[in-house]
Parts: sequence; structure tokens; C-alpha cells
Amino acid sequence: MTVLVPPLARDRMVHGWWAVKGLSDAGDAAWTLALAWTAVQIASPGVAGLIVAAGTVPRALLLLLGGAVADRQPTRQVLISVTLARLAVLAAALAGALGPGVSVPLLIAVAVGFGCCDALFEPASATLARQLVVDDDLAAYSGAAQTVTRLGTMAGAALGGGLVAAGGLAASALANAVTYVGVLSYLTLVLRLRIPLPRTRELPVLRSILDGFGYLRRDPTARVLVLTLSGLNLAVGPALGLGSALLVRQQGWGASWLGALEACVAGGALCAAATMIRRRPRQEARWGFVLLVVQGGAIMLLALPRLPAAMVACLLIGVSAGAASVLLSAVFMRTVAPAYLGRLASMQRLGDDVLMPAAMSGFGALAAGASLGTAFLLFGGAMSGMMAVALLRIRSPQASPG
Repeated sequence: MTVLVPPLARDRMVHGWWAVKGLSDAGDAAWTLALAWTAVQIASPGVAGLIVAAGTVPRALLLLLGGAVADRQPTRQVLISVTLARLAVLAAALAGALGPGVSVPLLIAVAVGFGCCDALFEPASATLARQLVVDDDLAAYSGAAQTVTRLGTMAGAALGGGLVAAGGLAASALANAVTYVGVLSYLTLVLRLRIPLPRTRELPVLRSILDGFGYLRRDPTARVLVLTLSGLNLAVGPALGLGSALLVRQQGWGASWLGALEACVAGGALCAAATMIRRRPRQEARWGFVLLVVQGGAIMLLALPRLPAAMVACLLIGVSAGAASVLLSAVFMRTVAPAYLGRLASMQRLGDDVLMPAAMSGFGALAAGASLGTAFLLFGGAMSGMMAVALLRIRSPQASPG
């Protein structure tokens, strides 16, 4: 049976999903802040770092399994099951906080539980757009979804401090659980998928994972996309997460200017993603990689120890990140064979998870051993070079999804 897909601008069901997911992202941001704040209150800095990072290990271990599950099982069923599991984790956190009290084992268990849930939820969620909207609307869908997510995350982070100060971990767990009840209700009662994707239930899970790597070998365009998108944050993550703080401290600008630099990034990304909803170039893949070459140059600009240069650099990083992520997300969804979307999405995320700690450590070691400017120049130059190579490989007619 053919299902009519309404124009995205009038698609009330999709708009509702964005709203519900944005509230959930706000709850997640507030919860993440509460977890980190509680950890530093009850544990040493080293143990607190262990608690905050505890969820990354199970997520990395289970991501490939999550990709296989996403390509085998109905998407709504997976998302509903994982949302129920997240509610169970939050209920355990709430019971522990109100009962015996918050402890290091409780926080680690909760972080691990969320990491496992993320490994199953994210690959399945990556296939959702392809099942809701037509190909021509994928970029607009991605732009709107990312805009709502950024707004939700910013709002949650802003409100999270007051929430944990007023009611501790229990209040944050309860608030996040309420948002997940909304997600669960919408998935169960309202959201209906329109465009079926092929499934790979006939393959055992391990063979399904190996088949995903085989597809990556066979399809050069998909391989370029996965490899480059996997390394997308390995330069900008350390530059913003560590480098900007070091720059502000070295120059004595004050913590308020660190917030201003972060606001430049967030505001630029938000405006660029929103702009891509209505206006985007025809050759999405080409322009996406061009923007990432520019982003590498903006990271290099941070090597200039001047506040105006740093603000311009952060604004450029935000604009290029917001626009490129929208364009390349659409290219990824449109290019990858539908039967492999979940598995390749999990590979893309796995590369980021596994390599980011090494990238952070490498940036810090380079800044300490040589100079902060050298770290910005090398990381930014490496990013521009890698994205330029990807641009050359993706521009051939058979490899130009945009």
C-alpha cells in the first residue's frame, strides 16, 4: 500500500516528533549536568572523571550490535524498548537517591546503563528520517531536527544547574523521566513510519555486522562518507573542548570570554542549521566538505592570540559545523543503501567514540610540549587536508550524491 507523505512544512506528525525529541534533549542535558555535578561532590576528581566517562565504554562496545539491531528490527519497536529501558535506569537512580542515598557505585551503574541504551537508540534513530520523509526533504528534516536538538540542549544545560541545586540528582532524574514518558507516548500513540526499509533478519548478528563492513569495502562513496564523518570531531572537539579554555587562560581574558566564545560557536551553528532548512546548495556533498575545509582553517585561526580573531574563528567553526552537518547528514542518508543505514551509522559514531580520547590527549600533549598555537595549526591543518581529500574523492559524477 502506498502511503502519501505530506510536504514537510505541513507534516504535523514530524513537527510533533521534533518537539517531543527537543524536550527529551533538554532533559538529557540537565541530567548530564546533574550527573557530573553530583560526581564531583561525592568523589575525588579522578573518580568523578571515571563516573562521567563510564557510559562511553559500553556504548563503544555495543554500537556495532546496535547498528545490526537497527537494520534487523522495526525501528519503532527498538526506540520504544530503549525508551522503556532508559526509564528503568532513571527509576533506579531516583530510588537510590531517595533511599540509601547517592553513591559512586550508583552513579557508575546509571552511567553504564545510559551508555548501553545510547548504543541501541542512536543507530535506530539514524534510520528514522529515511522512513518518515521523501529524499528531497532529508536536508530540511536534518536541519530542523538539529536546530531543535541544539535549542533543547542549550535550554537543558541552562536550567540543569538550578534543577540540581534545588533538588539534587533526584529532581534531575524525575524531570528527565517525564520527558521520556512524553517520547514513549508519542512513539506509541502518534508516530507512524511511512517508507519501509529492507531488513536483514535472515543473517545472524555477527554476519550482519561483517556484512556492513563488506558493504563499506564495496561502495567507495559510502566509505568516504563514513571515514570522514567519523573523524569530523577529532580536530574541532579538542580545539573547542580543551584548546579554547587553554587560550582564554593563557591570555588572561577571563572566564566570561570563554562563555562568549562558546556562544559564538553555538549561535553560528544554530543559525546555519536553521538556514539550511530553506536554503541549501544543489551539490550538498561538495559544499558540505568545502565548509569543513573552511572549518579547519578557522581552527588554525585560533593560533592567533587575539580576542577578535578567536571570536571570528569560533563563529566560523559554528557556522561551518551547523551547515555542513545538515548537508552531509542528508547526503549520508540518501547515499547509503537503506538496508545498511543502521550499521554504517554505528560505524561512524564508533570511530568518533574510540578516537576522541586519543585526540584530546594528543592535543593536550602538543600544547604542553610545543605550544598551543602549534596544536591549533596542526589539528586545523590536518582537518582541512583530510576534508580536501574527501572533497576530491566525492566530486566524481558517480560519487556526488548532492
